[in-house]
Amino acid sequence: MKERNIKIIWSNSNETFVSEGDDWFSSAEKAGLEIPTGCLTGSCGACEIDVNGVTVRACISEIKNNKECLLRVSLTSDPFWEK
Repeated sequence: MKERNIKIIWSNSNETFVSEGDDWFSSAEKAGLEIPTGCLTGSCGACEIDVNGVTVRACISEIKNNKECLLRVSLTSDPFWEK
């Protein structure tokens, strides 16, 4: 079993611990958030999130460790995708 040693502080102020290689969608769900999806191939950008100030596409990225073992995540908003 992988050690859950990466702390994520989500945009809703919830904190979770994850392992390197975990996927963003299920990790966000555990924190009470839903990352929007579109194509799920990385083309459309609907699933973009900001991780420590760097934009990543959640559908084609997995969680990676950093030196501090702390990630701050905020959801990117796009008025064209909002209802």
